[in-house]
Parts: sequence; structure tokens; C-alpha cells
Amino acid sequence: MATIKINVEGRLYEVDDSLTVLEACRQCGYKIPTLCYWNKGHNSLASCRVCLVEIRTSRGGKLFASCVYPVKEIPAEKGFEIWISSPLATRARKASVELLLSNHSKECQTCSKNEHCELLYAAQMVGADDHKYLGDKTPTTIDTLAEGIMRDTSKCILCGRCIERCKEATGIGILGFINRGFKTVVGPLENRSFANVPCIQCGQCVNVCPTGALMEKSEIDLVDEAIAQGKYVIVQTAPAVRSAISEEFGHKVGEENGEGKMVAALHRLGFKRVFDVNFGADLTIMEESNELVERLKNPHGVLPQITSCSPGWVNYLEFFHPNLIPNLSTCKSPHEMQGAISKTYFAEKHNLKAEDIFVVSIMPCIAKKYEEKRPMNRVHDIPDVDAVLTTRELAKLIKRSGLIWDELPEEKFDDDLLGEYSGAGALFGVTGGVMEAALRTAYHTLTGKEHSPIEFTSVRGFKGVKEADIQIGDLTLKVAIASGTKNAEPLLKEIEEGKSPYAFIEIMGCPGGCLNGGGQPYIKPNMMRGESKDIIDEYLTKRAQILYKIDENKEIRQSHNNPDIQKLYADFLKEPGSPLAEELLHTSYNPKRERYRK
Repeated sequence: MATIKINVEGRLYEVDDSLTVLEACRQCGYKIPTLCYWNKGHNSLASCRVCLVEIRTSRGGKLFASCVYPVKEIPAEKGFEIWISSPLATRARKASVELLLSNHSKECQTCSKNEHCELLYAAQMVGADDHKYLGDKTPTTIDTLAEGIMRDTSKCILCGRCIERCKEATGIGILGFINRGFKTVVGPLENRSFANVPCIQCGQCVNVCPTGALMEKSEIDLVDEAIAQGKYVIVQTAPAVRSAISEEFGHKVGEENGEGKMVAALHRLGFKRVFDVNFGADLTIMEESNELVERLKNPHGVLPQITSCSPGWVNYLEFFHPNLIPNLSTCKSPHEMQGAISKTYFAEKHNLKAEDIFVVSIMPCIAKKYEEKRPMNRVHDIPDVDAVLTTRELAKLIKRSGLIWDELPEEKFDDDLLGEYSGAGALFGVTGGVMEAALRTAYHTLTGKEHSPIEFTSVRGFKGVKEADIQIGDLTLKVAIASGTKNAEPLLKEIEEGKSPYAFIEIMGCPGGCLNGGGQPYIKPNMMRGESKDIIDEYLTKRAQILYKIDENKEIRQSHNNPDIQKLYADFLKEPGSPLAEELLHTSYNPKRERYRK
């Protein structure tokens, strides 16, 4: 790359010659609105025309989409002036937004995307008139059949970001443009419901949607109803939630570990008990590491063993690689395990009936809403978990209650049988964390010793696929980690071809793991920040630092050393893999693809 001089608004700047006009202008301190463009290095279809600028050369001035137009295309000696605020450019951007608004439902007051809507932000930037163009609107499709995701095409602006994100993150590509001209909508094939296509419900499309066209399916009403009915409502929060919840209240990414204030808010929202799913993560490690050790010892054990904590990933395997179901760990995910223990062990100790307990999980993941409904996650026909709220939904609950986030005290989770957790449990929120936590306990199980140092840093990082050789006594364990099902595909093909060198593989449905789950606070696009760098890595890195810090500060950092876990096994489960543990903490899987071959 070389640097070149460009003229923006009559001023000279030096930029890399590899940038687009949009990226260059943002690097120089100018904010240009965009909608189809989301983040540096990711797609732009140049379809929304909201980023139009005037480029003047010796041949005159013309409008160009700045998100795809390179700064180096026209030689400097012919002149290359970029004008953002010229009458031609400002009128063009305003007209582009007004045309989008003419086909938009404009339900801003009640829209779930309010405060995060990029169309509204762009309209305010350009000074758009939402009644400039009036007339018929494209016929609307509203899809609420799927467990996790809702679609309302009356709010869709045809930016195509969800289409590209589905391909980029999952490799599936279930979304596309349907019909032509005025009847065009975005959706699954034949405008089907998300419930009738092989969608893994990860919610990555929701995360990039600039409007309320794609949203998670809220279960706040279910929680309200359970509390109103006098149910014994228990709430439990996932590790990744605390790393991002403060962003919903104006804090910068990575600025605050929101755990203490989150717990204080939950104590004030009517829940009987406030528990940490980190306990369930420790429990998962006990069962999963035991399962791995048993497979390693058994000459006929199916290897590699693959983690089962991510319901998006489990959906993917059931759809596209059902022949690998034997490789999948039978362990339920941590919140399902903890829900099952709450309705058995906890209920028994407190003279409660399982049917009177209502378990609410606060998750960074939309696919957990689907997972909660799986018939395999029931004990004696009672669901382990009754409702799932995303991090964003929890923020809505807190705001609705009138609680002021920054005035909440720091409070601790309830310490009542399920209260203690290890640093290993906190790692579940970041890619590689399940692997590291499992290795800490598997090392102890196989050698009788603790690994020193405690950390397995070779499995950390946000690379799409990571691999490491772990020495456990005389055994060299080859492991791999993938985040984003698209990245996992080569590992799965190796297994199917009988060429996999690995004994243990961790796979997360979302790139970066739960930190980047479909229910986390929205990553603010560059338009709202005025920056040209890739912001996804920044968000994930800073959120991950919070979880790594929790692990570092915990006195107990291995799941098997958690005293509450030890007591649970001593008093109730007996040992990992016991008949009772199998009944409560393990699940099964079914191939799904046959349903969608029509």
C-alpha cells in the first residue's frame, strides 16, 4: 500500500490508496451516512445510495456511492475532489433516504429497534422529510412462527446486510431477495417462515439489520405472567451477559463489568432467586470432561468429541451433518443443566414442587429460545427452562422498571446451593473458553494434578479456527476450536472423511462465541461512530477482557474445585456420568434435514 493525497471539502489529506472514498473520508474525520454498508471489511451492495458524494474531476462533478468507489481510481493529475456537503450531494442523500421512508412502516414509537435504528439516524443526518413521497407500499410479510426470530418486511429497506451476514457467519445463506421491482422483499426461499427452512436461529442477521425488520421473539410477557401468577421465579444469567449489559445504558464497550449492577437490578425486578449460569458451566465441565475421558479410555469411543453448548451449532449439525451426531457431546448446555438442577435438587432442599418453579435464563443468544423448547430438554415432561430473555430484553426490563443503571449498587448472586462458581465457568462466554475450562478439569482427572500454569492460552483468540497440542501426562491431546459454523465446515469434513487428527473440538455457532451472540447489545456501525476500522474485533476483544479478568480474580479457577459442585455430587448426583446425572444433565439429538427437502 502507498499513501496518496486526496482533496476532501477543499482540504488536502493523506490516506492509503487502498481505501474507498467512504473509508478515506471517515479516516479524515468526516461522517457519511450508510445503510447497506455495515463495517469495514464486510459487504456493501451499494444499493441504498445513502452514502452518495460528489466527486469533481477535470470533466466535472458526478455522484458516486462512496462505500465502493476507490480513492485511487482517477489519477491525481486529472483532479480528484470529494465533496460531501455540496448541494448536489446533500440533495441526493436526502432523496435516497426519503425514498426509503416512503416504503417504510414508520412505527418508531413502538418499534423494538428504537434507540438503535440506523434508518432513523440517517434520516436525522440528512434532514429527510418522511412525507415527501406518498403512495402504495410493498405487500408486507410478518413471520412470527419461529421460536427465536421475527420478520416484518414493512420495516425492511432491502439493504441486503442480513443476506451477506448469513453467508459470512454461518455459510448457509438461507436469505435472499425475493420477487422483483416494487414487490421485492428479503426472506428465506419462497418467502417461507424461518421455521420452515434450515435456519439455525443464531440471530446474526438480527445483529446487522439496520431497522426492526428482523428482531428476536420476546418472552418478556411470559416472565411477567409467571411473576403475576405467584410462581417461584428463578432467574439465571449467562457469563457473556455481564460483559456487555452496560453498553445498553450508555457505557463504552469493555468499560464496565456489569455483573454487580445487573444482579442488583434483578433483585428488584421480582425474582425469588438470582443465580449465575457460571455454576451450570462448571457442572457442564464436570460432565463433559468425564465424557471425554471415558471416550479416550474406551477403544471404541467416538472421537473427536464435539462440544454441545451452542444451540445454533447443534441446529447446524442436525441440519447439515446428522451423521456426526455420535461425535456430539450429550451434555445439555449450562443453563439447561442448571434449570434441571433448580427443579430437582434445589426444589427438594426447599420443599418446592418442580411445576411451581419458573426458570428464566438471561442469555446472549437468540438460539437459546429455540433450545428451551426442545422436547429433549425436559425431565418428567417438565421443561428445564421456561423462558429465555436476551441481554437486550433484560435491558428493556430494567428501563421499564424505572431503575437507573448508574445508581444501582453492586450486589452478589444469591449463595443458595447454586451460588459458587469457578473462573473456568466464566470463560464459557468467549470462543475457546469451553475448551480451556474442560482441559483444566480433564488434566486433573487424567493426572491427579492441576495444570501449571492454570491457563491454556494456546486455545484463546478470535481466529476462525484454532488448533493446539495439549500435553497431559504421557498423552498428547490434539484439539481444535471454531467459532462461526462456516469456519467449522473444514473440521467437519475432515471427520466425515476419517482424516480428523483431533480428540476434542469446540464449536460455537456465532463468530467470536457468546460475546457476539445474536441477543447481545448491537455493535454500533461505523456510521454512528465515524470510524473506518473494523469494529467487530474491537468489541469482542474488550468484552472478552472482562471475562478473562473475572477468571484471573477468582480464587477457585477449576470447575472440579467448586465447593458447591462438589456438594451437589456428594449429596445428590453421586458422580459425573451417574444414572441420575444422565437423566437430568444429558440430552439427545435428531436429524432435521428431511423436513426441508421439498
